[in-house]
Amino acid sequence: MARLAEKYTKEIVPELAKKFGRKNPYSLPKISKIVLNMGVGKALLDKNRMTQAAEQLTQIAGQKCQITKAKKAIAGFRLREGYEIGARVTLRGKRMYEFLDRLINVALPRIRDFRGVNPKSFDGNGNFTMGVSEQLIFPEIDADKVNFTQGMDITIVVKNATDEESRETLKLFGMPFREV
Repeated sequence: MARLAEKYTKEIVPELAKKFGRKNPYSLPKISKIVLNMGVGKALLDKNRMTQAAEQLTQIAGQKCQITKAKKAIAGFRLREGYEIGARVTLRGKRMYEFLDRLINVALPRIRDFRGVNPKSFDGNGNFTMGVSEQLIFPEIDADKVNFTQGMDITIVVKNATDEESRETLKLFGMPFREV
C-alpha cells in the first residue's frame, strides 16, 4: 500500500469526519485521479520534441502516456486536424498516491523561489489544477539528456468535495499552499 493511501485511511479520514461533521466515510472528499497533461505546440516544427516529451512524461508518471491529436484545424497556428500536439496520462490507485507523494515531498521543494502553490486554483467542483514550468523538478528526469524544457499541467480530481473541502483535504496530505 502506498504511504499516502495509508495516511488517508488512518489519519485524514477521521480528521475530515470531525471537521465536516459527517459520519459516513464515503461522503468525505477523496482523491479519485491525477491527470498530467503536457501541451507540446513546438512539435509541429520538430517531430523529435513530441517523442522526447512523451518519454519524459512516461518516466515522471511511471505509466505509458497517451499522445493527443488536434481535433480542429487552426490556420493561425499552422495546425491541421490530426497533428500530434500533446501528451497526457491519468493516474489512479497506488500510482496516483505515489506520484502525489513525490510531487509534494520531492518535486515542489526543488522549484526555485518556491513560496507555495496558489490556494485559489480550484475549479468550483473541488478539483485542483496547477502548472509546472519545467519537467526538471522531477528526479526521474536526467538533466543531461534534456534538450528543451517543457511545462505541464497537473490536475488533482477530488470527488465528494467543494473547493473548501478539497483545499482542506490536500492540506492534510501536505500540499504546501501559499498564504493569501
